[in-house]
This record gives sequence, structure tokens and C-alpha cells, in this order.
Amino acid sequence: TQTFGVVSGAVPLRFRWICFIDVQTWYEGKAIVVYWADYGRRDTTTCSQHRPTHEIQNAHSSADSLIVCFHSCNGKRSCIIEASNSVFGDPCPGTYKYLEVAYDCPFHSITCEHSYANLHCGHVIVVLSAEYGRDDSTTCSYKRPPAQLSNTQCSIPTSKVAESCNGRNSCSIKVRNSMFGDPCPGTYKYLEVVYTCESNCGGSARSYNSEPN
Repeated sequence: TQTFGVVSGAVPLRFRWICFIDVQTWYEGKAIVVYWADYGRRDTTTCSQHRPTHEIQNAHSSADSLIVCFHSCNGKRSCIIEASNSVFGDPCPGTYKYLEVAYDCPFHSITCEHSYANLHCGHVIVVLSAEYGRDDSTTCSYKRPPAQLSNTQCSIPTSKVAESCNGRNSCSIKVRNSMFGDPCPGTYKYLEVVYTCESNCGGSARSYNSEPN
């Protein structure tokens, strides 16, 4: 069975209760970013309907499951995870367990040097990361000579985007050395920004194992 709430970072969240096949999530056009995941039981009320007391009383047994969820879902637009002992191990034998995952699905923006980076959001922009420079020889390479693309290890993090855009619904930044500095003179650079919208799609997904093991 499945139950749905409202998906956002500031309003009720989306939950799925799926026997065996757990945490099936997808979002159009944006990749999933997994922040944390736990498999086990952290309280006596979550997924407790019709379960005997002895299966839900151990509420302090869960295992950090971030690595499994990270490899299965991170960077993808959809993923399926089975909440079972065979996947995550058994942190509490005899207890009816569930998988809980905290995730987000941020926007990804790349803007070539001398152009404007335009970030738009239906709610409030929160910049997760921003780098200026060059990480590869193909991004922003159109009609550029090889000499301007060869240095692919010159990106530097910058706080300028967060300072200009955080808390706003939209912002526009000219991508140029005078704004971000010049980490690699002679190289044609670009600005790469990962950001999310508060109340956009962040939340928590709870999924449940159908029987204790």
C-alpha cells in the first residue's frame, strides 16, 4: 500500500509504505541527493499498525544506511530500494523495521564565462555549492581554442553566489573574473551551481519492511 502527503521542505512530507520494495521516488528534471538514511526502528509508533508489541518495542536499534542509499539513488532521477535485512543487515532481530531516508532534489546550473547565471525558484533559493573555473574540456567549449580548455583542474569554491542569492526567489549574476577571481588565467571558465528551493521537494521518505526477520 502507499500513502502520500505533500512534498516540500516546510510543509507535510511524502511517505510511502511499500512491502519489500521500499523508497521508490522520482522527480522530473532533477537528481536525487541523499543526506541520511537509517534502517531499523527509532520509535514505537512508525509502522506499528497491527504489529504485536514485541515487534515494535525495541525503538533504539537502527543502522546508518547512507552508503547503500547513496550508491542506489544519489544523482539519479529515480530509484528503487528494498528495505530488507538482505540489503541493510539486521540491526535488531525480531523487530519490525523500516527504512527512513532524508533527501532533496536540487537544481543544477552551469553558466559560461561572460554570461549571466539566472537562478529561479518558486520559493526561497538555498545554494548548496558553487564553483568557478573548469573541471573538464567539454563544458562551455563551443568555438573555443584548445588552449583555453586544456586546464581542467582549476575550479575553486565560491561563496559569492550564496551571498547574492540565498533567501531570494530569483537572482542574476554576471560570471566573470572580477566577481569570482581568476583561478586559471588564460582558461575559459564557467560557474557551476547546485541549489534547491525551500519548500520545493525536500523531505523524508519512510518505507517499511512487510515482515520482521
